Amino acid sequence: MTKLVIIGAGKGGTALLEMLQGDPTVRILGIADKRDHAPGLELARSLGISTSADYRKFLVQDNIDLIIDVTGDPAVGAMLAALKPTRTEIMSGSAARFMWDLIADRKRKEELEDNYTLMQRELDAVSDTEFIIGKNPKMKEIDELIARVSPAPTSVLIRGESGTGKELVARAIHRYSHLREKPLVTINCTALTATLMESELFGHKKGSFTGAFANKIGLFEKAAGGTIFLDEIGDMSTEMQAKLLRFLQTGEIKAVGDVQIRHVKVRIIAATNRNLEQAIEHGEFREDLFYRFTFAIMLPPLRERVEDIPELAYHFLQKAKAKVNKKVESISTEALDYLKNYSWPGNLRELENMIERAVVLSQTGQIDTAHLPLHIQVGKLKVNSDQGFMEAKRRIVEEFEKEALSRFLMEAHGHISHAAACAKLPRRTFHRLMLKHHLSARGFKPKY
Repeated sequence: MTKLVIIGAGKGGTALLEMLQGDPTVRILGIADKRDHAPGLELARSLGISTSADYRKFLVQDNIDLIIDVTGDPAVGAMLAALKPTRTEIMSGSAARFMWDLIADRKRKEELEDNYTLMQRELDAVSDTEFIIGKNPKMKEIDELIARVSPAPTSVLIRGESGTGKELVARAIHRYSHLREKPLVTINCTALTATLMESELFGHKKGSFTGAFANKIGLFEKAAGGTIFLDEIGDMSTEMQAKLLRFLQTGEIKAVGDVQIRHVKVRIIAATNRNLEQAIEHGEFREDLFYRFTFAIMLPPLRERVEDIPELAYHFLQKAKAKVNKKVESISTEALDYLKNYSWPGNLRELENMIERAVVLSQTGQIDTAHLPLHIQVGKLKVNSDQGFMEAKRRIVEEFEKEALSRFLMEAHGHISHAAACAKLPRRTFHRLMLKHHLSARGFKPKY
């Protein structure tokens, strides 16, 4: 800890005192100024810091590490240099100003970081519950289940297709629990072999296997007192399932290559997109581990939440336009119809990515059907029973041609040769089709 004295209690000394006060690396022994009512003296007194009208008072102390002279008076600087203790450093003139600016910059950075952290927490809170957006009764039930299970230490199994928001549910449970200030550690059970999975979860000792060049703390230990989220637990090897089961039963961990057993208290939340009952029948998942998860939450796929799609789409629109810094305010009615009629095999994740892509492509401030992938529009091709087969086919082909041409022109920013190359058509053929469907390249050029 640096022990220092400030000489000068005017504007500069006061600002320096305000900035340094509360810094754990600094102890202010005193502040001096010849003016009895200098603002810095009054502030120092209110903070319980020693004050003086005599600059020399503090120079007799031999425990001062640093004197900061902000008077700007050369005579004061000379006097301090002559009388200071041998081991005490003096910072004055431009050096003092530099330090002042440096401390001010650091304080501003800390304030910005604090504001960023607060904003990030608020954004995380919104993101963690975005899967609940909408009016679907199933999602209201899930919201209630999260509220009930969060305060309890119960192990939770979250089930649902890929992209339905299983990790978001896990984060919401952690956020609303009494463990919210403790770590939330995530691991994907699909990505690692059994050996690496054991090392990741339990840690290892140096030299315990090839490539173990140093001791490693496992994720269970890192998550101690908090929550660990085991994503895609259905893909975990049966060998690792046995070790996880033992941990759930005893709370004991032992690093690979170690003989010491440690006790760790951590909440387990797991997720899977697999049919675990079927996996149990095939001997791919332990039945006793399955029943250790006493509380299950089943997330519905997006295709069963059609009424929520418009609200979710606008939610993702707000996120996307902020991310890419683009002013896109609306989604056309026809585009929303396409979204509602699509089957969404990728669920929420696919919808979010599709909306972000549409925001990038849009040049009009609105997401239209032309900004959506062609495959999403297949479900909208309907045959009128009053039409004959050939007439219905002709109409559908024309709709497809126009949408496809628009897509290629948009991605090529109105450059016909590039669009034709993307479509793998001769430029002349592509241009002829444009004329047929009354499409102009100018309408697809960027507006900037």
